[in-house]
Amino acid sequence: MTFLDHLATGSTTVCRCWRVTRRDGLRRGFTDHDGPLSFDGTDFAPGSGLAARAIQQGTGLAVDNTEALGVLDSDGIEAEHIEQGRYDGAGVEAWLVNWADPSQRMLRFAGTIGQITRHGDAFAAELRGLAEPLNVAHGRAYQPQCQAVLGDGACRVDLTEYAETRAIGSVEGSVDFIFPIFDEYSDRWFERGLLRVEDGPGAGLTGVVRTDRLLPDGSRRLALWAPIRAGLVPGQTVTLTPGCDKRLATCRDSFDNVVNFRGFPHIPGEDWLLNPGPEAEA
Repeated sequence: MTFLDHLATGSTTVCRCWRVTRRDGLRRGFTDHDGPLSFDGTDFAPGSGLAARAIQQGTGLAVDNTEALGVLDSDGIEAEHIEQGRYDGAGVEAWLVNWADPSQRMLRFAGTIGQITRHGDAFAAELRGLAEPLNVAHGRAYQPQCQAVLGDGACRVDLTEYAETRAIGSVEGSVDFIFPIFDEYSDRWFERGLLRVEDGPGAGLTGVVRTDRLLPDGSRRLALWAPIRAGLVPGQTVTLTPGCDKRLATCRDSFDNVVNFRGFPHIPGEDWLLNPGPEAEA
């Protein structure tokens, strides 16, 4: 008997199961059944860890729209992990399952987690369907600046050659950090780069560097655009990678990577319309 045959009997033993896969690879399974289930290499735990409203789906390219609801629980979804952003962009799959025979199931939804809001000890997560990436503009733009991201497949710079792992000397506020005796690199070298936390509660979290200043005593002050949501303290280890301002000169002089430059540095700017040209000057 197939799953559709089981549904056609009118006397069913079905439940819903959800699997959340975070970007760091951690998987969590949840079900609204009163007992645990296992299939597809995942254990689905009962309880109030996660539930979902009715799924709205269309036949066109509109984004599937639904919402997941849950209760913050140390055995399910932890409050601190939501605060740290570890569930941002996580993959979500939802099945209708015959709990008497989990091999009989139907995938009802696949997508990612969007915006998450908290309400006391509960949370609500927007679910975005697989058509969501189709709303993102694709293709190249004709502009002087490079369109690649430093270190990606188009840029091809090996960032491991430039990465620096250091212990934080002191913390000022929530986004400013001092690193002692760190003058091997020029002023502003790490601006637009990434700071990745290597240990402590925030291990694996990253932040974008807003400013990087080399101080007279050889120490270095870095400021992030936004705080690391797990918080950082002196002595924690972080890895810093440089940023790029997308200019041809930076690509050539700092990374020796002109062959992979993805901009059009010689394209005329808007001011060329106001340039009278050599004939008018004559």
